[in-house]
Amino acid sequence: MPKSDKKRSRVHGLGPTPTGAAGGKGQHFLKNMAVVSKIVEKAKLKSTDVALEIGVGTGIMTVRILEEVKRLVAVELDPRMIAETLKQVQGTKYQNHLQFIHGDVIKVDLPYFDVCVANIPYQISSPLVFKLLAHRPIFRCAVIMFQEEFALRLTAKPGDPLYCRLSVNTQLLARVEQLMKVGKKNFRPPPKVESRVVRITPRNPPPPIDFNEWDGLIRLCFNRKNKTLRSVFTTKSVLSLFERNYKTFCSLNNAEQMEIDMKDVVCTVLEECQFSSSRSSKMDIDDFLLLLDRFNKAGIHFV
Repeated sequence: MPKSDKKRSRVHGLGPTPTGAAGGKGQHFLKNMAVVSKIVEKAKLKSTDVALEIGVGTGIMTVRILEEVKRLVAVELDPRMIAETLKQVQGTKYQNHLQFIHGDVIKVDLPYFDVCVANIPYQISSPLVFKLLAHRPIFRCAVIMFQEEFALRLTAKPGDPLYCRLSVNTQLLARVEQLMKVGKKNFRPPPKVESRVVRITPRNPPPPIDFNEWDGLIRLCFNRKNKTLRSVFTTKSVLSLFERNYKTFCSLNNAEQMEIDMKDVVCTVLEECQFSSSRSSKMDIDDFLLLLDRFNKAGIHFV
């Protein structure tokens, strides 16, 4: 694996697979019932709730969630885990309150739910977070266990070494809280990394921006987060991208294409916002929102 790919995997939470992943190899089952109960308690479930669980594993958390809610929808890829969990609820008062969706949670359509409680396969952390935040109607909260580094990136602030594109995008769409640390000894077999549980509460209503435009800006900014914005946005490749996007935008919106010096436009926007010497690693969400607004008004787009 090239060095750049290793870094990307670390940023997006790739790591050992906890409970709920398909296939026996690489699974780490949560075994401590006290930890399970704490996680469920942190979700503040109501008796009228429809809950979503992702990756049931041996069913230890599934049964605990069922005690608190009206109905539980569980998404699981491994049919053996589904069978094991169904055995535990068969003949109990909970058997008609549990619905399974057999499939990959990233690919399946999720039904309505109020709260998500999950100990997920760590390799799906990033795509799962943004799938949940794109889900409609907006749910109340998600309480999820992640690899520790990924969890810390979710709440990292400007100036923090872990502050990255993931931090900014998640915090734009949700409020994220660190709830508890879960040590390796609470799993069978113990994984190589520590874990953390976080609560993700979507902003409701969501911010009124085009997320694709936003993510295009943030992607460019954090590709070189410690460089000044002037150096980031005045490279030949970025200026060429802006010129292509400008032509596409004009064509799609039946707007007249003006002859513009893209570098001059970029530098003018940065100077007006006083961001020429700013670095993405030290900028907050309000700074990026202002920058996106000024770029768009100047005819610069990121999709």
